[in-house]
Amino acid sequence: MWGMCGEVGNLIDRAGRVARGLQFVEGLSPAQWEALRYVARANRYSRNPSALADFFGATKGTVSQTLIALEDKGYLCRERGAPDRRAVRLELTPAGEVLLDRDPLLHIDEVAAALSPAARAALIDGLSFVLRDLQRRAGVSDFGVCQECCLFCAAAADDEPGGPHRCGLTGEPLGDSEKELICVMFQAHA
Repeated sequence: MWGMCGEVGNLIDRAGRVARGLQFVEGLSPAQWEALRYVARANRYSRNPSALADFFGATKGTVSQTLIALEDKGYLCRERGAPDRRAVRLELTPAGEVLLDRDPLLHIDEVAAALSPAARAALIDGLSFVLRDLQRRAGVSDFGVCQECCLFCAAAADDEPGGPHRCGLTGEPLGDSEKELICVMFQAHA
């Protein structure tokens, strides 16, 4: 019927609305929670206001207001880069890290953990497929995980400080912990 969303669309929309509503806690808005989650999961190339705006699909002005609120609350700080002092890197404060332990969306992962491993994997695969399509349609960047990027070079910097891996785009060594972070420069395998 015209104007009627299908079952999957309705479930995703409804779950999204309920999840957003749950995030009005701890004196934060859903956008502020999302910004904190982003900074916690983003790699060194992606922890800046411009990348956050790309991730949100929002203007830099909108993101700036979110960052100001989080700084004022003591959960986030902006650090100037070296040698380029114009570059800004976003960092969680210790209070921000503690707050993320009370993230209201952690409950979703707790519920999903009750699914069988096969059902959980199917849910993740299906939602990832839908998200990638929606991002493509909206012209929003992918922001995938480093180790899933076609430019990720596993064990290509074994003998270098900061290794053992390498970013094929920047040429810089990447540590094991960095390979699981999201990146603004992510490129999916063809």
